[in-house]
Amino acid sequence: METENDVIIRCDNLVKIYKTDETEVMALQGLDCVVRRGELMAIIGNSGSGKSTFLNMLGGLDRPTAGRLYVDGLDLFRLSDTELVKYKRDVVGFVWQNNARNLIPYLPAWQNVQVPMLFSNSESAKKQRAMELLELVGLSHKRFSRLEEMSGGEQQRVAIAIALANNPKLLLADEPTGSVDPQTAAYIFDTFKRLNETLGITIVIVTHDLSVAEKVNRVVSIRDGKISSERVLKTDYAGKMADIVTLDTSGQAHFTRHEEFAILDRNGRVQIPPEYLQEMGVEGNRVRLSMRDGEVIISPPEEKAEEKPEE
Repeated sequence: METENDVIIRCDNLVKIYKTDETEVMALQGLDCVVRRGELMAIIGNSGSGKSTFLNMLGGLDRPTAGRLYVDGLDLFRLSDTELVKYKRDVVGFVWQNNARNLIPYLPAWQNVQVPMLFSNSESAKKQRAMELLELVGLSHKRFSRLEEMSGGEQQRVAIAIALANNPKLLLADEPTGSVDPQTAAYIFDTFKRLNETLGITIVIVTHDLSVAEKVNRVVSIRDGKISSERVLKTDYAGKMADIVTLDTSGQAHFTRHEEFAILDRNGRVQIPPEYLQEMGVEGNRVRLSMRDGEVIISPPEEKAEEKPEE
């Protein structure tokens, strides 16, 4: 039975509105989400869906407009600015897509890893910790290298080491494989997976890379500021062995290693993918609902009557 101690992230009806002088954009529209401790999960969605906004909320980089957001038992809605700084230093680690944002270019790798530890520990302890983390991500041989002396994949693994410097309980990664080739992307993901298994750290990855998303235990899809569906790794051995990721003619990935579930919000609403509505021939915002053998049937508002044979 799941308890609150098993949960590291809990979002209830999370809303984020960005306002300018002329416009108002609702980036999150009542998002609900629960993440368990030790999970390795991916968040996917189209540009503008709200996934990066959600990640910024979790990282303490932006505040919600309404709703509730708890991370490791802390109410991020109520934290003071001072408490929020402590939260970002001690509870969460962040890996950005842009390597230049992760690293200080004129410092060698081991000194970059030391930066988050600036006001803690002795110099010898900080250096030892930095070396241990570089070893953990497989880059001890690059400890004296600067930004321009490392490949994109190596820079990103140093960024992961930096994010781990203060032993966070939650690691967030925003498109960590977005600027590298597929082989390097696979190696970066393997690093995340190894850290999740060896350290037990919770890792949430926002990604467009469907090959990476396919490998995690849970994939959350965000559409129009809400979680629209979840894909959960199948538990049966035969399913794991037989399933592969396939692409249809449009290039859309099918997560055959996962079972997909639509998500009901607190008001019993569910999002229907646009491609489903298009295939059904639905136009406008009305559909028919009916029950048949314990299943909910969704159909166009006016189905064509069957033609009767002439007598």
